[in-house]
Amino acid sequence: MFRPKLPDAPPMPTTITTTQQDHAPAAPAGRPVAPYVGVGVGAVAAVVVVSVVLTALLAAVAVTAISVAIAAVVLRSLVSSTNHR
Repeated sequence: MFRPKLPDAPPMPTTITTTQQDHAPAAPAGRPVAPYVGVGVGAVAAVVVVSVVLTALLAAVAVTAISVAIAAVVLRSLVSSTNHR
């Protein structure tokens, strides 16, 4: 009396039908890719140029520091040797 009545299940088909679908080729994108590649190449070139310049500046600073240190050692040696004589 209070039990719900479930609907009858529809009968399963005995034949299997397959449909062939012909897919259309993918439509080309609305925007061309070439301008973005150009921007990427320009950005990479800019990064390479900036990194080369910064590396050259760092090398120049390092060479200058080494030469100043050598000059300081030589001057100290000359000054200390004249005081001992």
